[in-house]
Amino acid sequence: MERVVISGMGVVSPLGNDVEQFWSKLRNGQSGISAIDAFDTSAFKTRFGGVVRDFDADALFGRKEARRMDRFTQFAVAAAEQALADSELKLDDMDRERFGVYVGSGIGGMELLLDQHQVLLERGPDRVSPTLVPMMISNMAAAVISIRYGAMGPTFSPVTACSTGNTAIGEAFRAIRFGEVDVILAGGAEAAINELSLASFGNAHALSVRNGDITRASRPFDAERDGFVIAEGAGILVLESLTHAQRRNARIYAEVIGYGNSSDAYHMVATHPEGRGAHQAMRLALQAAKLSPTDIDVISAHATSTGVGDLSETNAIKALFGEAAYRIPVTANKSMTGHMLGASGGAEAIALVKSLEENVIPPTINLEKPDPGCDLDYVPKTARIQDLHIGMSNSFGFGGHNAVLIIQKYPE
Repeated sequence: MERVVISGMGVVSPLGNDVEQFWSKLRNGQSGISAIDAFDTSAFKTRFGGVVRDFDADALFGRKEARRMDRFTQFAVAAAEQALADSELKLDDMDRERFGVYVGSGIGGMELLLDQHQVLLERGPDRVSPTLVPMMISNMAAAVISIRYGAMGPTFSPVTACSTGNTAIGEAFRAIRFGEVDVILAGGAEAAINELSLASFGNAHALSVRNGDITRASRPFDAERDGFVIAEGAGILVLESLTHAQRRNARIYAEVIGYGNSSDAYHMVATHPEGRGAHQAMRLALQAAKLSPTDIDVISAHATSTGVGDLSETNAIKALFGEAAYRIPVTANKSMTGHMLGASGGAEAIALVKSLEENVIPPTINLEKPDPGCDLDYVPKTARIQDLHIGMSNSFGFGGHNAVLIIQKYPE
């Protein structure tokens, strides 16, 4: 079987729209949460989120092309463009039939759907855009990337809610590992900060309502957490076989060595309180990597800042890792980015790669009064310098979807 390496990375996020800005703010414990100003939020329970700033799609793609993409697709293409440039792949020298795109979105083009529904109501059916459906469907980010770069290999757009990014990367890992393809652009994108999703999540009591203290609202594992902070963005990685990367003398950031996925088979939105599905996915990832729990140096937690979710993940980690759970640092990137939904896995994989590369664990900010049931080492408040070799990244989604990656420093 082929070894699978990461040779390029790109990100659009509330912490910045390239890897350097994103990582710098993450390791320095800076919050990316701000007031939502794209629409009037005065009637909403929550009025803030992890909003992407300084993103000019017209400047990146030209006005005509930008208007043919929903915002989530714009994010995905921008991150893919960064990742490809970073990888220094020469597309003209590649076998395009062995070049794939695995990019998903948990929600897809909801913003466009809302806009066009308003057009229907105000101006009638003849004014609805004929490109509404192809622009809003969740596979369009992968399709546009494939068309843009001539990637004729497998194109896959998983929809596993908030675990979408990890699912895409994990399935890409499998495809390359088994020799089906040489290179895959993999990750997720999301642009779901709009009136409808904010209202729905708010009415489900899923979102934090700390409107007077927004940068401290996302507080995973803290006893006073009151819900997640909705965010947007994209995280895309270039995965390729080690053989292919070595043939072109590529710079290699890290190696993907394990992937596990599972289902809670429990509830539409609530995670299993004992974390059974999460436990299973982590166990399968370790099994795929041929590792024991004591081999893991750091865990990038899903940790959305919800009461049930954070406790469930903590329980799953303790059940799988035993006494070692108390010795392994666990970090929560969403304390700074908010919850980027289907884009989270891609962005957090990039953060984990940078952690391994620089031997730095980003902090879990806003952890001031730990939940008694959440008693692991969550690297509170400030980053930690530590020798790192192997990390685990967890992503869990509505419907009970669980996807876990294991990434190793390269070379090892």
